[in-house]
Amino acid sequence: MDILRFITAGSVDDGKSTLIGRLLYDSKNILIDQLEALEKQSKNKNEDGIDLAILTDGLRAEREQGITIDIAYRYFSTPKRKFIIADAPGHIQYTRNMITGASNSQLIVILIDARQGVIEQTRRHSIIASLLKMKNVVVAINKMDLVEYSEEVYNDIKAQYQLVAQKLGLPNVNYFPISAFNGDNIVEKSDRTSWYSGPTLLDFLENVEINQDNEVQKPRFQVQYVIRPQTEELHDYRGYAGEVISGVYKKGDSITVLPQNIQTKISKIETGGKEVESVFTNQPAVLHVEDHIDISRGDFLVKTDDLPKVENEIEAVVCWLDKKELNEGNKYFIQHKSKVLKAIIKEIEYKIDVNTLEKIPVHESIKLNEVVKVRLKTASPLVFDSFEESRNTGNAVLIDETSNSTVGAVMIL
Repeated sequence: MDILRFITAGSVDDGKSTLIGRLLYDSKNILIDQLEALEKQSKNKNEDGIDLAILTDGLRAEREQGITIDIAYRYFSTPKRKFIIADAPGHIQYTRNMITGASNSQLIVILIDARQGVIEQTRRHSIIASLLKMKNVVVAINKMDLVEYSEEVYNDIKAQYQLVAQKLGLPNVNYFPISAFNGDNIVEKSDRTSWYSGPTLLDFLENVEINQDNEVQKPRFQVQYVIRPQTEELHDYRGYAGEVISGVYKKGDSITVLPQNIQTKISKIETGGKEVESVFTNQPAVLHVEDHIDISRGDFLVKTDDLPKVENEIEAVVCWLDKKELNEGNKYFIQHKSKVLKAIIKEIEYKIDVNTLEKIPVHESIKLNEVVKVRLKTASPLVFDSFEESRNTGNAVLIDETSNSTVGAVMIL
């Protein structure tokens, strides 16, 4: 089965955590002991039945205040597909959490309170979805029970959001009238919205197309570990272990080792301790090459006829995650999957207003949660694709040299 990674986003109290809890509860993905603990915690909090939001709000402060502070991940599966859900905070000051969660997601579910309609936070999260090149957007118009399941209210909000989607160029937008509290149109169709003829939310998530065409993806493999036992039995063994980031690799393929730019061929492929003829996206593998080449952790083995970029000066959009401010001339480590290089911020070109996508000139330091376009230089060449071409090889993180903290989420242009 394939895996769909999606994120829920929206304003405070739009019901994101309750929606995820409802998906888990109604699809029978909660264990008996979890259910007992959930019922007990709900009773301590209120007498209105089970509070499904508790399933995702794991921090004590989240439960006490009834808000989501950090990204919470939940996993569940149905007979058709596996799912990884990220529950994003709704508060403006946690925008960075939402961006980092969305950067690994294939789809975004934006919740809108049926009583409120499209508000500023709806636009902000939609702009972030546009910035991150999200191919699928789900608009879940929640709390329909509080507007008496009104078709008119649903159509009005749908029309409001269509203007936002059109302005941002969001390609695939699907709309659902739901009540996370009552479970309407989430796992089961609701009789209370007889005017709605579309699928349930879960049915859509089970069947939505995600890019899994391994034959046409750019073949990318990064070395995570060089296996060189040097034992009597395996005296000449030298294998390059890693995960196939994308595409398909076959025995005999002509490949180029980057950043060295040396050509060779794949002589043998192993996975799970057995020799195989080919491997594809997300498979762990050990590749062997015909020639004796100095290949190290972080190097790429790519098909010779489909090369990525190899440069030591790159342009990128950075979401700043640290309380310590970002300035031109600052030095960091940049981690691009298993490759870590020294980098310097050569220029901060402009700030991006996450409410309007407007480019704002920079006259001061960049602060927590701000999004900027930068030009940075690395100590040695970086192997990458643009974020738009490939999320897997187009993202990186900036790491503080002294604290070793992750301070920036990088989308390479």
